Amino acid sequence: MTAYDLSFTTAEYHARLTRTREAMEQAGLDALFVTDPSNQAWLTGYDGWSFYVHQGVIVLPDADPIWWGRNIDANGALRTVWMRPDRVLGYADNYVQSTERHPMHDLALRLSELRLERAHIGVEMDNYFFSARAMDVLYTELPQVRWADATGLVNWQRTIKSPAEIRFMRNAAAISEKVVDGLLERVEPGIPKNEIVAEIYRDAIRGVGDAWGDYPAIVPLLPSGTDAAAPHLTWNSRPFTLGEATYFEISGCYRRYHAPFCRTLFLGDPPDFLLRAEAALVEGLEAGLDAARAGNRACDIANALAAPLERAGIERGARCGYCIGLSYPPDWGERTISLRTEDETVLQPGMTFHFMPGLWMKDWGLEITESILIRETGPAETFCNRPRKMFVKP
Repeated sequence: MTAYDLSFTTAEYHARLTRTREAMEQAGLDALFVTDPSNQAWLTGYDGWSFYVHQGVIVLPDADPIWWGRNIDANGALRTVWMRPDRVLGYADNYVQSTERHPMHDLALRLSELRLERAHIGVEMDNYFFSARAMDVLYTELPQVRWADATGLVNWQRTIKSPAEIRFMRNAAAISEKVVDGLLERVEPGIPKNEIVAEIYRDAIRGVGDAWGDYPAIVPLLPSGTDAAAPHLTWNSRPFTLGEATYFEISGCYRRYHAPFCRTLFLGDPPDFLLRAEAALVEGLEAGLDAARAGNRACDIANALAAPLERAGIERGARCGYCIGLSYPPDWGERTISLRTEDETVLQPGMTFHFMPGLWMKDWGLEITESILIRETGPAETFCNRPRKMFVKP
């Protein structure tokens, strides 16, 4: 059985593998065990909702990768990865959530069969999907292996997107635009939030044209009024209310690629302080977009944003953006470059970011954001094309 619907050509997967192997060689690694679902998908094409159990990809310097996971999920791997069926390995179900054995016992046996029991192996130690218990079992079962923290090694190979990846992100952006257009039209005083979220999901999953919608890595976030001071609240049945601002943080998703997009809606007449904040935020956003050029640094974007906000007396301590692309829950960021004053990473064509200058004050919040592409020349391109402002419904 071979993969039925590869997102990319095998040549692109091989190019990704080559970059990863070069990074492994620089780190002195004999092998790499990748548990981040996004990294697994980027290297092999694997796509399934199975990341709640232990699974991963073994990357070797001189052979095709091996996908390893639960037996029943190996069937999904056979249908989604580009490798031959003999590069898919499964472990028995009695390892799953057992107090007597752990899936890493099986992985240790597999690594020994690959003659890696004395190798230098990298693992993603700071990862949502690799536990302290997993590392403890590997330490115990393979005491002669030299384990290295390879957190971010694959992530950094993903920062510059291929033309095919950028096309997927454009599709995701079209879905993001559809979602925002729909919620701006539907939100009215008295409508419960959960009803709007239901419509957000309908638009997001139906997609746009041939670009069908996948599930996003983060659920819709839409706090209102004083709750907008907290950036990661979701929704309830509370109705929208006159005199409150609500920001909507959403992203379309196409074949696991994202284009996050945030806009704020005020119902009624917005107060002067919020209008002043909007003006400063938009000015900073425009300045940051102009600074987002190949050859500049990530911190240049953050510093350009900060100047108008400081002139307006707004203190903002959080980072204002991060790399985006292919992602699985619980996060659509790539966990590499951050748009903040201390990050001096040089921007290169093909890098993609969520430029996210949200304001979260003591008792109010405001978000106007853009997903952006660093171009060969000139300022960044925005994936979405909607007015850069706080929308108002009187």
